Amino acid sequence: MKYSCLIVDDEQLARLLMQDYVSKVPHLELRGLCKNPLEAMAVLQSETIDIMFLDIQMPELTGVEFLRTLKTKPAIIFTTAYSEYALEGYQLDVTDYLVKPFPFERFAKAVNKAIEVIDLKNAAKTHDLNKGKASETILLHADHKIYKIRLDDINYIEGLKEYVSYFTRDKRIIVLQSLKTIEETLPSDRFIRVHRSYIVPIDKIKTLDGNQVQIGDKFIPIGRSYKDEVMRRVFSSFHDH
Repeated sequence: MKYSCLIVDDEQLARLLMQDYVSKVPHLELRGLCKNPLEAMAVLQSETIDIMFLDIQMPELTGVEFLRTLKTKPAIIFTTAYSEYALEGYQLDVTDYLVKPFPFERFAKAVNKAIEVIDLKNAAKTHDLNKGKASETILLHADHKIYKIRLDDINYIEGLKEYVSYFTRDKRIIVLQSLKTIEETLPSDRFIRVHRSYIVPIDKIKTLDGNQVQIGDKFIPIGRSYKDEVMRRVFSSFHDH
């Protein structure tokens, strides 16, 4: 399978280097070399792009500003000379960031990471989690494998920087994914975000104690901004049962 990609960088040498890197990866197909976000927007409107290599520091519109204008985003790999942008990239649900200058090996690692994210999203769409029997399972791409996990088996989900850990009845599965993406994928009537780092299944909450909920033997904190909604949903759940 080929994955289409787009390079956006105002520096010609950087564009040419990445073009050379892309040519070395058989499953990448370059659809455009753009020197600014306006050129990139034109390509995105006419082409389906899977991966976009996006420079951050550009004169008229930064990569971050450009990314915020996009409603539908491909997998984004930031390229920058400044490592301090890494945190901001993570907050924007960016797949990876490459700090210039970067060797081909690091480039290839970022590409593989992006492909895992794309494949996972495609698998989720195919599986159609919100319809019929498919809503009872979720597909997780980890360790170069795809795991089929029953939603009932998930005890809680914890976000750890750029990784997410699914804690199930019998295992822990670590995937390259953001909690935001997971929150949008899981059925909202069964799971709730209780903290910036935690998502839990509502029906597995045993107790609600002040600023924490109990799932099995695990006590999970409730974030201040999530508390009102958690209290409302949990009390409603307790009442229904």
